Amino acid sequence: MKKIAKLLVANRGEIALRVLRSAKEMGIATVAIYSEADQLAPHVRYADEAVCVGPPPSAQSYLRGDFIIAECKRLGVDAIHPGYGFLSENAAFARAVREAGLIFVGPSPEAMEVMGDKLSAKQAVKAYDIPLVPGTDEAITDVEAAKHIAEEVGFPVLIKASAGGGGKGMRLVQNSGEFAEQMQLAVNEATSAFGDGAVFIEKFVSGPRHIEVQVLGDEHGNVVHLFERECSIQRRHQKVIEEAPSSVLTPELREQMGRAAVEVARACGYYNAGTVEFLLDDQHRFYFLEMNTRLQVEHPVTEQITGLDLVQEQLRIAEGQPLPFRQEDLSIRGHAIELRVYAEDPQNNFLPDIGRLSTYVRPQGLGVRVDDGFEQGMDIPIYYDPMIAKLVATGATRQEAIARLLRAIDEYQITGIETTLPFGTFVLKHPAFVSGNFDTNFVRDHFSAAVLAPTTPNESTAQVAAALVALLLHERQPAAAAPTEAGAAAGSAWRRNRLGVG
Repeated sequence: MKKIAKLLVANRGEIALRVLRSAKEMGIATVAIYSEADQLAPHVRYADEAVCVGPPPSAQSYLRGDFIIAECKRLGVDAIHPGYGFLSENAAFARAVREAGLIFVGPSPEAMEVMGDKLSAKQAVKAYDIPLVPGTDEAITDVEAAKHIAEEVGFPVLIKASAGGGGKGMRLVQNSGEFAEQMQLAVNEATSAFGDGAVFIEKFVSGPRHIEVQVLGDEHGNVVHLFERECSIQRRHQKVIEEAPSSVLTPELREQMGRAAVEVARACGYYNAGTVEFLLDDQHRFYFLEMNTRLQVEHPVTEQITGLDLVQEQLRIAEGQPLPFRQEDLSIRGHAIELRVYAEDPQNNFLPDIGRLSTYVRPQGLGVRVDDGFEQGMDIPIYYDPMIAKLVATGATRQEAIARLLRAIDEYQITGIETTLPFGTFVLKHPAFVSGNFDTNFVRDHFSAAVLAPTTPNESTAQVAAALVALLLHERQPAAAAPTEAGAAAGSAWRRNRLGVG
């Protein structure tokens, strides 16, 4: 057993704060790292110790693996938790941590290497009778040969980068006439994004839903699944709303997918927390997509329906402890939905809207959870992902969770920037989402900038009242008179808040 007495969290923002809290409950001393842009961030103050790792750009700070390991040795740190993003799926870093005599809170470097490449992951799971999307199971570079395979599989097909995700290096090809051009574009983008131009071909799954299964494994060969998460509400192939459990899985299908996820984990000797991702087609047939060898952004919804602290489970597994439960001990309790609150403008193609949090007041109340790393008056840095918070609502039923999340969105006060809060309201009220009849094309099929009301749900009553007073004062002036300075100022302030500026 390898007891962790002191933990360094190699990350920032809400996930750093999330990990630090769980470590504190376990009596583990903590060290935070931060770039110069994050000097005043809450996670820095929360930790027992904090170390500046460099200037704002990630390559000069949060990605400095050698420097982080050296600081761990200097400070007497036992283990490193990577969070997600940055170094979390970097097998070379995990191996360097292990070689330095430290504990990496995550899977083995070998498992990360197998599952970090979509083609090697497919090869690993083939022997376990896991359903795979029809297509190639190896990289292909010959355009004519690739086109022939695509014609055999049947259009439309996807050309996908082997080394990456997030929609980069992915092209949808509708017919053979456009195949060569789209393949070259996919190779170029994959090379630029991942330094690896390897691509493969998959049959395009119609009406797909994105279903993922949380798994936990220990170093003693025990693996369980913690049920599924529905992650089909996406923009630019990235998730915005997740829920657990899925509204479409039957108990039989849930058991089949859970069992398949466990087999995927066993295929690479996986331990610690991981997520197996599947596509579910319109006939409810599921196919293995990939495995994420880290804690997922959306892990809170799984925690809410299982009552488990996944970070604490990660730390115990890293210490060498066996899982304290078996599959039959686990059950689903209630329903949870998460909205990722991004500093993005849904009315402008979800482009980042970086600025200062002029107003920042979190919602509260029964069944509401906010995982964030910001405070009022802070700036959203331009250097990192624009996620502000994860807003989670839990209820006894899906309907109650939806109602509770709508109430929480309405209470969440954010001014100074545009956010995805209005988009969340639109989704939660849409008949397709309420009925459960939706897929990954939800944004394409149902959303446009025009559907959002001109006023956002985060304008406080005081702001609206000030605007109305200004308007009334203006209307009482003679037609030729100019508005009073006070009225003009009030209206201007309201307009600035509406537009997310000031």
